Amino acid sequence: MGRVYNFSAGPAVLPEEVLREAAEEMMDYKGSGMSVMEMSHRSKWFDDIIKEAEKDLRDLMKIPDNYKVLFLQGGASQQFAAIPMNLMKNGVADYIVTGQWAKKAYQEAQKYGKANKIASSEDRTFAYIPDCSDLPISEDADYVYICENNTIYGTKFKELPNTKGKTLVADVSSCFLSEPVDVEKYGIIYGGVQKNVGPAGVVISIIREDLITDDVLEGTPTMLKFKTQADKDSLYNTPPCYGIYICGKVFKWLKKQGGLEAIKERNEKKAALLYDFLDQSKMFKGTVDKKDRSLMNVPFVTGDKDLDARFVKEAEAAGFVNLKGHRSVGGMRASIYNAMPIEGVEKLVAFMKDFEEKNS
Repeated sequence: MGRVYNFSAGPAVLPEEVLREAAEEMMDYKGSGMSVMEMSHRSKWFDDIIKEAEKDLRDLMKIPDNYKVLFLQGGASQQFAAIPMNLMKNGVADYIVTGQWAKKAYQEAQKYGKANKIASSEDRTFAYIPDCSDLPISEDADYVYICENNTIYGTKFKELPNTKGKTLVADVSSCFLSEPVDVEKYGIIYGGVQKNVGPAGVVISIIREDLITDDVLEGTPTMLKFKTQADKDSLYNTPPCYGIYICGKVFKWLKKQGGLEAIKERNEKKAALLYDFLDQSKMFKGTVDKKDRSLMNVPFVTGDKDLDARFVKEAEAAGFVNLKGHRSVGGMRASIYNAMPIEGVEKLVAFMKDFEEKNS
């Protein structure tokens, strides 16, 4: 059937250009006579790949010199444990719970110290971001934690919380590289790459150097110590080489698009197409408070489960795949990451209009 429009929340759509390039290099990477999948992580070729990937990421995000860039494994979920293990010096952390992943991070932190839920939007199925301008930040909190873009619920922090001087830690898995970001506002900004950056299996963590120490919780596994990874430039053990190689290609693709300012503009345009249609539709409704809408993940419903199911089925037959919403919200969800072309969103909206006419 050829390429479909893939609206999956992750693993998600990648730029076609990147996939083609990787295909061309599959059997023989730059005259090495082998695939990147086969080469030693200690080889000169791979050393160039990982160093160049880091350099391009630093350029894109304007990462200051006093931050380390780590390419890790275990996904964001493993960082839910690594973060308290490395940062809980006072044994206290404040969590803002705005979705399933923030909630899981909060629950995990409870194993290692006192985790306080200082704000939550659970009362309305996480359909909004709470006001975080004046929260009861704990005096001895080691850090304040957020999940910046909530993949399942389609919300996004448009303004970072006022942490009252405490270190901010943010999971940005589903908004990674979707817009410019001021890295210095964070102690740690990290995310799994399988939504907006690369194939599953890599998590990138950008950590301020003063947070990388030997002073970690007793019993912290060697592999989960930030210092272990930072001291060896992400090469303490075999890293996810092929995934890092693809991420590096995506960074180059982003630079070619004009960087994060340009990509933000394009993302805003794509999201506006869909949200504008949802706002005037009689059949489809967005589920998120307007002010907190994500540019990346757009959940919507008809209010009728059977109609939702028919829509998902007919959309799939028409080449729009992975539109089924998460079971906790129901309905549909269109994830429109950087690599989703604008015509994918235009065609989806045209299909939705047509479906509405036929079924109203």
